[in-house]
Amino acid sequence: MKKVVVGMSGGVDSAVAAYLLKEAGYEVIGLFMRNWDSNINNDFLGNPNDFNDICPQEKDYNDALKVCEKLNIPLHRVDFIKEYWDYVFTYFLEELKKGRTPNPDLLCNKFIKFDLFIKEAKKLGADFVATGHYARTAGGRLLRAKDLNKDQTYFLADVNPGVFREVLFPVGDYTKPEIREIAKAQGLIVADKKDSTGICFIGERNYQEFIKNYLQPNPGDIIDVETGKAIGRHTGLMNYTIGQRRNVGISGDEERHYVCGKAVAKNILYIAFGDSKYLYSDECLLENVNFISDERPSFCTAKFRYRGEDHPVRLEYLENGEIKVKYDGLAKSVTPGQACVLYQGEECLGCGFIKEVFKDGQSLWYLK
Repeated sequence: MKKVVVGMSGGVDSAVAAYLLKEAGYEVIGLFMRNWDSNINNDFLGNPNDFNDICPQEKDYNDALKVCEKLNIPLHRVDFIKEYWDYVFTYFLEELKKGRTPNPDLLCNKFIKFDLFIKEAKKLGADFVATGHYARTAGGRLLRAKDLNKDQTYFLADVNPGVFREVLFPVGDYTKPEIREIAKAQGLIVADKKDSTGICFIGERNYQEFIKNYLQPNPGDIIDVETGKAIGRHTGLMNYTIGQRRNVGISGDEERHYVCGKAVAKNILYIAFGDSKYLYSDECLLENVNFISDERPSFCTAKFRYRGEDHPVRLEYLENGEIKVKYDGLAKSVTPGQACVLYQGEECLGCGFIKEVFKDGQSLWYLK
């Protein structure tokens, strides 16, 4: 009997994943990861401003424990708190300092869930590991989930090549409503549990208040990109992302407006009103490229953000390992620091991180 170690998060998806694997005849073991602890993480910085840890990891652990008891499978627990800090959170902070918009979920999957977790699972004798991600695999290839509205391949595109040969995604062949129905039918306590959203280490906290514990705010001018006039004050460039509309902090909030750029050296936040040309680009440059497929196409599709649309693109491979991505048409709010994930049909090929954005050959990142 093959042994599978399942990453139990305390949510409905991993719970049903464990149930499906047990029904399929595997020996199933649960493993719960703890990646964040406010008190410990604060100690790394010499105890910055204290705040309560609202991220409900203990509740999640207790829910995972009840699920495992119901399914009659063992549950182990492992802490990756320091590793998460070293490999994920420090990267998150450094990207914010550069004025970029990082996505820590991709780094967490690369370094924690599909590296350190797998090593821990091997210690437990695992033949395979499994998670509750909405994705599918075939012969080591990463494929989109059946439920395209929940598909999570975007967040898995930076995982090291070859890893998916030993990973199972049991919920990838189901829709989210089907997963909840299975959980209800089996009497699992998490059947109606709300999905977690946002960044785990921030939880229900106010984002700007949380970031102030780690990065000193540096307020500056908000500039109307069309007129060049100052129209307000920002609270620090790390608090904003390209395409953001809400909570920008300018007068006349009833008029449709968006963050369209940052000049980090000048500490300026640029705002565009209406459907501005400054929100659109036709090309971007990718760095830190990671392919999980052997394919190196000239033409494919790309997602510039999770739940974003698929854009037909042309790829130009540069000698330094970077990739120029040229869109068939314009794309809105393509954001430095975010992942550009590449697809060939239903297969996820990999990703790169957006270094710079262009329109008509001109950089849109550091606006003059």
